[in-house]
Amino acid sequence: MTEIREPMRLPSLGALRVFEAAARYESFSRAATELFVTHGAVSHQMRTLEEELGVPLFERRGKRVTLTHAGRAYAERVREALDQIAQATHQLRAGNRDNRLAISTMPSFAARWLTPHIGTFIEKHPELEVELFSSPALVDFAREEVDVALRMGSGNYPGLYVEKLLDDVFFPVCSPSFNGGRLPRTLAEMAGMTLLRSEGEAWKPWFDAAGMEGFVEPRGGLMFQDSSLLLQATAAGQGIALIRPTLAFNDLMTGRVVRLFETTIPCPWNYYFVCPHSALQTTKMQAFRAWLLPEIAAFKLKLERLMADNSVCLGHVAKG
Repeated sequence: MTEIREPMRLPSLGALRVFEAAARYESFSRAATELFVTHGAVSHQMRTLEEELGVPLFERRGKRVTLTHAGRAYAERVREALDQIAQATHQLRAGNRDNRLAISTMPSFAARWLTPHIGTFIEKHPELEVELFSSPALVDFAREEVDVALRMGSGNYPGLYVEKLLDDVFFPVCSPSFNGGRLPRTLAEMAGMTLLRSEGEAWKPWFDAAGMEGFVEPRGGLMFQDSSLLLQATAAGQGIALIRPTLAFNDLMTGRVVRLFETTIPCPWNYYFVCPHSALQTTKMQAFRAWLLPEIAAFKLKLERLMADNSVCLGHVAKG
């Protein structure tokens, strides 16, 4: 007679993933950053896990944590188990890749453009499972399970199919409520206000184009790595930002931010559709490209109308 075994009571998979990250770094803060949760959430989950297991996994000394002997041994076994789950999932997905479309793009473009638009593609192609990966890193198509990348860059991607989608410009915006609603009317006024910064997107080229060649690049304060976060801070009234209208389109249309001056400078990078040549002829890629190109074309027309609408520009390019 076969023995009927009672189901083993295990910690949740989510708690084990948090534990693995916290154990790997021996830091709740770094684990929280990796998992996009708060330090407090990691700390709470680890205390709950320790109570559930009845064993201390970490030694806590002030803000520092180190693994106990039991915690280190458990972390090794948990990591092995998670790796096995990941490998099994990879094999399962690999067997059904014809019905899976994996898209990689930058976090800002994913949040501000692709996510609000992709729903119409999914409605047209319910047979496809669409996965969206957001990362600033370039894709290695030979190693990663990604079908297509929508990248912002120079367009120099050797050995791959590359098609330009959009170009872009920069101009300054702020919230209508910034500075108590007293918005700058001249460049000199703006130069003395809080200028938010984004990594790799300097203010000086714009000031040079506006006739303020002697302006020094601002220092101090927040430096944003993600343009979407920069826009959130701007809409919240934290300062003036140099933005790209491809990302700020909805904020400009709804009035969450307003354009301050007419001067624009071209963005040195463009948006590109990038994929292996072999993937271009697949049914799913043809379907995605057939949806994407008209969607981009329609968006370009909306952008052109927005840029031509003088009502979004409140300031005047003047030095004094």
